[in-house]
Amino acid sequence: MTTVVAVRKGGQVVMAADSLVTFGDTRLSHRAEANQKLFMVNDAGGQSIFAVAGAAAHFLVLQHALAAQPPEALRFGSKDEIFRTFTLLHPVLKDSFFLQAKEDEHEPYESSQFTMLLANASGIYGIYSYREVFEFKQFWSIGSGRSFALGAMHAVYDKARSARDVAEAGVAAACEFDRNSAGPVDVLTLKLKVSK
Repeated sequence: MTTVVAVRKGGQVVMAADSLVTFGDTRLSHRAEANQKLFMVNDAGGQSIFAVAGAAAHFLVLQHALAAQPPEALRFGSKDEIFRTFTLLHPVLKDSFFLQAKEDEHEPYESSQFTMLLANASGIYGIYSYREVFEFKQFWSIGSGRSFALGAMHAVYDKARSARDVAEAGVAAACEFDRNSAGPVDVLTLKLKVSK
């Protein structure tokens, strides 16, 4: 799995991620595999940072699916815009990338199979399997180390000088305690439209 965090503080939004790849009991450290879990997308509002937790295939599929869309079709400035964008992207994932959209026959909707974080000038968003979108006011984390990261970020958020300091504390805690997370840590920063 992985640990990815997103933090908004002091007019900035920061995403950070570990760099370990695991396949069952096999670990591929940064020395074995050049793994970068964060990527930028040009969209209608400027740029957004994305990260995905779960199957390694998700990263490439999402990166290629988003790159194939015209930037003006990618709207990530609010929960509603993100929901609409990913609802329109769902058939593309199925038809062009062979997404298996069924998780459980009793589920009410087809799944997009993703757990992802998105950060941009409008804030931090979590997007989940059924295209649920959550907006986070301070910070959030996904992946196997998320509990450790959330605890560490909660402990330092008010005292930390910057969003980057909070994000680095979160990923550092996950790398220390989660067996599926390890450094080095990748960090990307964007300026927020409104400081909160």
